[in-house]
Amino acid sequence: MCDAPKSADLLAWYDRHARELPWRVGPADRAAGVVPDPYAVWLSEIMLQQTTVAAVRDYFTRFMTLWPTVEALADADDDRVMGEWAGLGYYARARNLLKCARVVAQMGAFPRTRAALEELPGIGPYTSAAIAAIAYDLPETVVDGNVERVMSRVFQIETPLPDAKPEMKQRAASLTPDARPGDYAQAVMDLGATICTPKSPACGICPWNRHCQARAAGVQATLPARAPKTPKPTRYGVAYLARRTDGLWLVERRPEKGLLGGMFGWPGADWGDTATEAPPIPANWRDPKVEVRHTFTHFHLRLSLRVASVPVDAAPNKGTFRAIRPSDLPTVMRKAFDVATATLPD
Repeated sequence: MCDAPKSADLLAWYDRHARELPWRVGPADRAAGVVPDPYAVWLSEIMLQQTTVAAVRDYFTRFMTLWPTVEALADADDDRVMGEWAGLGYYARARNLLKCARVVAQMGAFPRTRAALEELPGIGPYTSAAIAAIAYDLPETVVDGNVERVMSRVFQIETPLPDAKPEMKQRAASLTPDARPGDYAQAVMDLGATICTPKSPACGICPWNRHCQARAAGVQATLPARAPKTPKPTRYGVAYLARRTDGLWLVERRPEKGLLGGMFGWPGADWGDTATEAPPIPANWRDPKVEVRHTFTHFHLRLSLRVASVPVDAAPNKGTFRAIRPSDLPTVMRKAFDVATATLPD
């Protein structure tokens, strides 16, 4: 049986090998008294949900340039923010981002406790713990996918995910120190991201390798165990892409609730077991015979297209429409646009 790992060993490793991230105050700067900006911590954590560090870097930098404070973001135009978010996915996060910014701006500052943070729009248990630990150096336990993987290996937790989550969180809490909890939270995440990786973990250079029960048993590469995945269902839909004679395209705002809520996109019937025809405008709709496929978290989408040229005064049957040049649409809508533009004459 291996001894329990020590937070001091991990912090010593972090002091030498911490990743340089645009939203992070590194250990040397923090030791020198530089205080993390809660706004930057919050913004990065919201962006990083279900997304990689590599994907978030440019978005974070752009957001901080456009809206350097929570007050600036609170005053931003909704459509501009949603447009800048395009490509990060999970658009409910962007809607909650604005809601949260406006609440915090009214409050005058971010709350300083996990419980109060969790009352804000879009902030759940993980995000509240991350902000409390990283921004305010409170001894909160932060558990993301990287931390789960580290805990599963260090303590050889063989219960499959998601059933193993409570034990992983308990184990992680047992290691969270009172000293430098913010640096420690980031150190565990860095360990999982750079050393204790999903495949081929670099155990030889891990600061906790002498304490890792899975390594001692030779099963580190098999953990964390996961329950068999349920196959994703497939949904079908039809998207109507209408180009006006002035070169603009007609899009509609999707309902606030639901997938891609509040975003502009191509009109069409709800996605379901079959593709339902629902032309929004009387026109000579053509079928380019090309299907757009896209995978969301919980289902696959197969989208048929209808394309038409319409006059400038074309009047949609219903809904909130806008004429735009589609550059900042959600990914699946851009895929449809790329297909449509290849089928229309210049």
